[in-house]
Amino acid sequence: MSGWQKVYDQLMIVPTILVFDSGLGGLTVYGEIAALRPQAHYFYLADDAVFPYGALPAEALVERVNGLMDHWIAVLKPDIVVIACNTASTLVLPHLRARHPHVPFVGTVPAIKPAAVQSRSHMISVLATPATVARDYTHDLIREHAAHCEVQLVGAPNLASLAERVMHGEKVNDADIFAEIALCFVERNGKRTDHIVLACTHYPLLLAHVQRLAPWPVQWVDPAPAIARRVDHVLNQTGFVQAGFAQEEAPGIGRQASGRALFTSDKVQEAVLIAALAQIGLKVGP
Repeated sequence: MSGWQKVYDQLMIVPTILVFDSGLGGLTVYGEIAALRPQAHYFYLADDAVFPYGALPAEALVERVNGLMDHWIAVLKPDIVVIACNTASTLVLPHLRARHPHVPFVGTVPAIKPAAVQSRSHMISVLATPATVARDYTHDLIREHAAHCEVQLVGAPNLASLAERVMHGEKVNDADIFAEIALCFVERNGKRTDHIVLACTHYPLLLAHVQRLAPWPVQWVDPAPAIARRVDHVLNQTGFVQAGFAQEEAPGIGRQASGRALFTSDKVQEAVLIAALAQIGLKVGP
């Protein structure tokens, strides 16, 4: 085999990427990764049987995710796993990396650092599930990266469920959404909150709603693009360099990623959800 043939073969090797979340929120992360790596093989795994994770005790959540990952890593043999869930990432990533040392894991953490750096008013809010708000990890991020800011931690008990309902084709009331985000908006001493961290991957699914309902314009900080860049970097480091087309055209132009969406429950998925998944290249089922 010639040297050029070896290089070509390496370029054409594509990774298998497993994106995991408790529900459909991780689709926001999948979308950003797929835009960078449209040629990859994708599996999206939603643990809808026990959604939402915030209702689980920490030990039960760790046991649940460990068991799921043990099974699906053995079945799907992914080259990288993305834990597209703040709640799971802050608790389970150390366990997963110890149990599967051969598999790279990329997690999700609240994007507090970029919000604190970009804020002009030095007033930011972190919109998260109550479980993420309570985590020591979240408070450590604030102390490390946002000590110079006034930080409002807002635990939204129902916002992720509202996002799930939207994805399943149900109607949600503006009043219910606004009740979840209202405390994010703080006005004091002539200054206002100017950045709101979306510290749950479900929340960008409601971005159009929260932008419309906001009492004043703010920057909504979605971590998904940064997670996608991290995934792309890890894949490059592990030998899965971009296919040759990326040198001639912008990633994603004229191409759509494809893969499978898997669910842990035995519920029959609604036609509206199946159609929405198909639009982003995911078919339901094994």
